[in-house]
Amino acid sequence: MFIIKNLTTIGQYFQLMGRTFRRPERWRMFMRSYLREMAQLGTDSIGIVLLISFFIGAVICIQIKLNIQSPWMPLWTSGYVTREILLLEFSSSIMCLILAGKVGSNIASELGTMRTTQQIDALEIMGVNSASYLILPKILGLVTMIPLLVVFSTVSGVLGAYATAWIGQIITPNDLTAGMQHDFVPWFFWMGAIKSLFFAFIIASVSSFFGYTVEGGSIEVGKASTDAVVSSSMLILFSDLFLTNLLS
Repeated sequence: MFIIKNLTTIGQYFQLMGRTFRRPERWRMFMRSYLREMAQLGTDSIGIVLLISFFIGAVICIQIKLNIQSPWMPLWTSGYVTREILLLEFSSSIMCLILAGKVGSNIASELGTMRTTQQIDALEIMGVNSASYLILPKILGLVTMIPLLVVFSTVSGVLGAYATAWIGQIITPNDLTAGMQHDFVPWFFWMGAIKSLFFAFIIASVSSFFGYTVEGGSIEVGKASTDAVVSSSMLILFSDLFLTNLLS
């Protein structure tokens, strides 16, 4: 029974995505919704991304310096490890997990409320493809903005590490700079950006599915938001393992 229920859910998800990626009926209305979703899902998340990344970058630098570095290691080790962690995992994977909680719950609750108040049914009665009209701008808007958020996260994390060097005197700025520049591989940055595109699609599409298919009232909307965040997070972790092996 559990397997059948999950297979049914997966089938409904792909059916919804098939309706979503049809050609928009009115391009002007689509572009207006697309720009609005870019601002709501991406621009409004810049603040939390910068704040979290700044402190995480500082904490990583401190932890590496105090707990890993030894007299046998070069002084630039802290900067090198901090850069690698930010580029390879935190700014793409971990940051998308955080955004799944903020953005995913927002999408699920918005569409769930529209479903329970029969706004989606009204669109269907008017002959509008509600899936494409409501979901497609969210997916494309988040996929567009996620790479920019990854860049902001990486830069903010590096600034947090430098703040530790300048204010906390944990490591000298020169040693930190030497570690940041040591054996830099540009592909690591692009790998994080590519992974973030897949994560953005997962967050937007899965959250939209749970919100769009809500049945019931406000309690079910809250449950759908929780299911959207949990499912998105699990899929991000699974796809992160697959994509890391594929792109490395």
